[in-house]
Amino acid sequence: MSYVFPPPATVSVPVVGRAERFPVHRIYCVGRNYVEHAQEMGFTGREPPFFFLKPADGLVVVDAGQTGTARYPSLTSNYHHEIELVAAIGTGGRNIKAADALSHVFGYAVGLDMTRRDLQNEMKKQGRPWCIGKAFDHSAPIGPITPAAEAGDVANAEIWLQVNGTDRQRSNVSKLIWNIAETIEHLSAAWELQPGDLIYTGTPEGVAAVVPGDTLAGGVTGLTPLTVKIVAA
Repeated sequence: MSYVFPPPATVSVPVVGRAERFPVHRIYCVGRNYVEHAQEMGFTGREPPFFFLKPADGLVVVDAGQTGTARYPSLTSNYHHEIELVAAIGTGGRNIKAADALSHVFGYAVGLDMTRRDLQNEMKKQGRPWCIGKAFDHSAPIGPITPAAEAGDVANAEIWLQVNGTDRQRSNVSKLIWNIAETIEHLSAAWELQPGDLIYTGTPEGVAAVVPGDTLAGGVTGLTPLTVKIVAA
């Protein structure tokens, strides 16, 4: 088969303990999935889950022990960090029941849902899609994927983020409003999940702005930590 120009390489993420890499299909993100974060964004309660997408080539893939770099994006002066547990889908499906959902998960990783908060808020006011606030270049840093069997008790793991060595976010995955299995059930009712899909499961309270020169270091207990430096465009 020939193309009018060479197609881009497949975006992939390293896998802990394996030479093979995880090829990425889509990136799904869950909005407002911790109670305290929902409250700091002006919402309360267990609202039905909702989702948005990021482009696969928006990933910043960071190897174990390395510091990745994410460019400070254009058009914003209020650029926020959101630390998240990422579930990597290994077996796809449609209308997956929560009781079966975790069998579809290949593994887990630490990710950042970077957000142009001012642009997102402006789109909310106008009733327009959030894409410009969420789905941009370098918007989704991610560390290596740990296979599920080796990830420990992810559902009760501590999740945290420091900026320049100071705590910004610290919580526990058990505080998810919709847990990983429930999220997969809801998500697979709207889209047919495919091997290679990544699900950013939501962020706890403490989101705040970063600027060029800041170093973000975050983790989920049992997974490879993620370190990213924000650099000027």
